[in-house]
Amino acid sequence: MFTGIVLDIGTVKAIDPQGDDLRVCFSTDKIAAATLSPGDSVAVNGVCLTVTTLFDDGFCADISKETIACTTLGRLESGSRVNLETALTPSTVLGGHIVSGHVDSVGRIVESVADGRSVRYKVELPADLMKYVAVKGSVTVDGVSLTVNSVDNNGFGVNIVPHTQDMTIFSGYETGTAVNVEVDLIARYLERLMAAGSGK
Repeated sequence: MFTGIVLDIGTVKAIDPQGDDLRVCFSTDKIAAATLSPGDSVAVNGVCLTVTTLFDDGFCADISKETIACTTLGRLESGSRVNLETALTPSTVLGGHIVSGHVDSVGRIVESVADGRSVRYKVELPADLMKYVAVKGSVTVDGVSLTVNSVDNNGFGVNIVPHTQDMTIFSGYETGTAVNVEVDLIARYLERLMAAGSGK
C-alpha cells in the first residue's frame, strides 16, 4: 500500500526485454538502495512493482505482460522520468490517501490551463470508471494523490500546485500524455458491498 505522496523522480537506467516481459532498472537520488531489499514494493508512476535487484543508486523490477497491457510502463524508454514512492509503513505520515498501486486504466491529459501559479489539468477516463470519481474525492494519477476538482462524463479535473509540479513529473505533461489512473479504493469496495447487500 502507498499514500500517493511521491518521494523522488527517478530515471529509467536500462530496459531489458525478457520474452513478453520487461526487466527495467531505475536510478534514484532520494530512495537509498540501503533502505530497500529484494521483494520490497515500490510504486513507479503509480504501479506497484517488486524490487528484484539493487545497485548503488537504484533498483530493478520485472514488468509482466499484464502490467504492460494495463499501464503506461511498456512505453518507458531509457532516460524516461518516473514518479517513485516506497511502500507504506506503520510510521509513514498518511499525507495523501490509501493507494494500492493497482492501476484501473490508462487515462489521457486532454487539457492544461494555467491558473495563477497552479495548472489545471483535465484527464480523460473511460466512462465506466467515472462513477468512482467524485468532486473533492481522491484519485491517483501516475502515483500522485490528488483531489478531484470537477467531473463530467468523460473525465475529471485536478489542480496541480507549484510544489507538486516541482516534485513530480507533472511538469512534463502535455495534451495527449498517457497517465496511469487509480480510482479511490473505498469507492470500489462500497460498490461491492452494496451489490452484495442487494443480492446481485
